[in-house]
Amino acid sequence: MQKMKLLPLIHTPEDLRKINKEDLPVVCKELREYLIYMVSKMGGHLASSLGAIELVVACHYVFDTPADKLIWDVGHQAYAHKIITGRRDKFHTLRQYEGLSGFLRREESPYDVINAGHAGTSVSAALGMAAARDLTHRNFEVVAIIGDGGLTAGMALEAINQAGHLKKDLIVVLNDNKMSISPNVGALEGYLNRIIHGQVYVKFKKDVEHALGAIPVVGDKMLHLTRTMADVMKTFLVPGTLLEELGFQYVGPVNGHDVIALVDTLEQVKSQSGPFLIHAVTVKGKGYPPAEKHPVKWHGSSPFDIEQGVFLKKSSAPPDYTSVFAKALIKLAREDERIVAITAAMPGGTGLDKFAEVFPERCFDVGIAEQHGVTFCAGLALEGLKPVAAIYSTFLQRAYDQIVHDVCLMDIPVTFALDRAGLVGQDGATHHGIYDLAYLRTLPHMHIMAPKDENELQHMLKTCIECPHPAAVRYPRGQGYGAALDEEIHTLELGKGEQLREGRDLALVAVGSMVYPALKAAEMLQKAGIQAGVINARFVKPLDEALILSAAARTGLLVTLEDHSEHGGFASAVLELLVDRRWFDIKVLRIAVPDRVIPHGPPDLLYAKYGLDADGICQRVKTFLDECRDQKLDSMKYLSKGDLLKIVKKPIP
Repeated sequence: MQKMKLLPLIHTPEDLRKINKEDLPVVCKELREYLIYMVSKMGGHLASSLGAIELVVACHYVFDTPADKLIWDVGHQAYAHKIITGRRDKFHTLRQYEGLSGFLRREESPYDVINAGHAGTSVSAALGMAAARDLTHRNFEVVAIIGDGGLTAGMALEAINQAGHLKKDLIVVLNDNKMSISPNVGALEGYLNRIIHGQVYVKFKKDVEHALGAIPVVGDKMLHLTRTMADVMKTFLVPGTLLEELGFQYVGPVNGHDVIALVDTLEQVKSQSGPFLIHAVTVKGKGYPPAEKHPVKWHGSSPFDIEQGVFLKKSSAPPDYTSVFAKALIKLAREDERIVAITAAMPGGTGLDKFAEVFPERCFDVGIAEQHGVTFCAGLALEGLKPVAAIYSTFLQRAYDQIVHDVCLMDIPVTFALDRAGLVGQDGATHHGIYDLAYLRTLPHMHIMAPKDENELQHMLKTCIECPHPAAVRYPRGQGYGAALDEEIHTLELGKGEQLREGRDLALVAVGSMVYPALKAAEMLQKAGIQAGVINARFVKPLDEALILSAAARTGLLVTLEDHSEHGGFASAVLELLVDRRWFDIKVLRIAVPDRVIPHGPPDLLYAKYGLDADGICQRVKTFLDECRDQKLDSMKYLSKGDLLKIVKKPIP
């Protein structure tokens, strides 16, 4: 990295505003070099942030932040924003435990106006702030910066619709790089392209108006006639009129990498009233050729060699869950042509890019529109297809009403493949998949399962697809355990778990990625003279009631384990079962993610911190046994086998 001369002088946006406008390109150049160098060391969202550097600099240069509000959509594009708002000295801690967040975080800086980890929220938040400003008779500017990928989100379009109606002073900067994480899809992408090409007509129209206006006497009449004809032609030739019809004043397209032109444009718009949309055309990965050439690959990068443009090699490891899912889905789709796949702008992240290579006509990318994607799946299923919606656990939250209204209430067989379930690591609170069991388990007809390893994942995928009801399989981010993959993929019996280890003292009832830690903890407890049984529950809904109640009857002590919030998940389901059976004397220890906002950090560190690794499980079980030792346990361990079977099979009152 070359020696910088201006960036070291910038500790706040106020320092930036002291720099001559003509020197801003130098600031951008130094920012770009610094970003490339730093992300090469620690990884992060590189391509998006490189493409937005000039937008960051121009916005902070023109607006009096933090008094004026800059609302960044998602945060992928905001690394430069963090650097010039007082966090350069801490930037080496980005996405590290107890370091800077990779997204916007109000707790981190007054310049981060609102937390943002999911796309499409900025315009809604900005409009709310603008309305509050006017109601409280204050005076500040509100600017939302949103990518063209974020603009495909229904929420963003709803906000634009209301903003045009309210006529509030609001500026929306559209960062148009033709990408979200993967290439954008849909009619809006073509619409933005037509706007860019339509500007030739706009320039021609202005030149004609200027020439006619200079003709004495007849010029005004001819100009009026020309404008009337132009308005008619404009409807057909310039698609940018849609934004004007929605109440926005459209400016652009402008070169999003000409920082001086951006400053001039923002200053001009700032002096006017009403809602404006500034259309800035940028290049994702700008300034680093490998990222420009392969923006999807460099959207979220691991550490890399700057000169070679290659990621640093990792040691050999088992395949990750996402790739196992993709290969299994392809294999199943070869056997059943009714299987189709759906992604919400994440083909690479979910593994469906591989599926699309084999079955391009059977793979649908709906854009950042999870709500539409779920109801789209319902339509596919109603016509006899078998849709598999591969959506991150945290993103499926956005389509909850559609899951309820358009899938579960009608008992439509849609498969939900919930990638990134559990604690996902460096992306932090907005991306941890720790609420899915709670928001899905309450829904009628829904079946929910979680694999203990990558081999079980492929069998659960087939089980979901063949299930005649809505079904979800949740699985973690990252590598599996190296389990051998069965050549033949088969279905599992619905609601049937498996006993992995017998134990007379207590039973560890685990689900999903907590099964192997439970087995390891049981081995550790064995050395301490404690016999712990281990159950792989497999299903969260329906539960294997017979297996769980048998374990409860034998030992009187159950320990539930899940990588999910402690409220509303697997433990809640087990406790409900015990209450329904009136088994009030069973002692239960719940090991789960605590009810708090979980920060970003390496997954192994987070699991250890919250007592979800084998060591933590072992210690908590020992403490639990100590607490129970002095209590009289009315366990049912002395019942005969015949009496036990009668209890287990007894219907719920």
